[in-house]
Amino acid sequence: MAGKTISTIPRFIYLNAYAFLLMFMGIGIALIPLYNISLWFVAMQAIAFYVCEKNAFRIFRSWKDKKRKYRLLMERNSTEFRPETFSEYIQAPCGRLLVKIVLKDMNESGRYGSLLKMKKPFMENLKAGCRPVKTTVYIREEKS
Repeated sequence: MAGKTISTIPRFIYLNAYAFLLMFMGIGIALIPLYNISLWFVAMQAIAFYVCEKNAFRIFRSWKDKKRKYRLLMERNSTEFRPETFSEYIQAPCGRLLVKIVLKDMNESGRYGSLLKMKKPFMENLKAGCRPVKTTVYIREEKS
């Protein structure tokens, strides 16, 4: 596992597949000639284009965070396989792609099916995303 890394071009493309999809979808929306029909459609088209591109670039900007999460998952599962460490990541599509990469690097690809059982239903995730979450920060005192 020591030689495994996430910082390769194929892995960047794979882990950002949804960002590429949104980016090209936004470009496709922008290329539809709706100005022939009505300027109101052009306004809606501009909003849809903006939303797609904004979210695509937000996913692209999360590359450093993905590398950190990869390293964290690899460290947490280096001595023994701990399925609970994947529960947070299995909830989102981009996180599931990261889980697949980590499992592949750990030679545990067969465990992906059992991890998918931890995935919550869409409506439950949607409700959880709309509620405020209590955040607790623990500060460790460093010994001098």
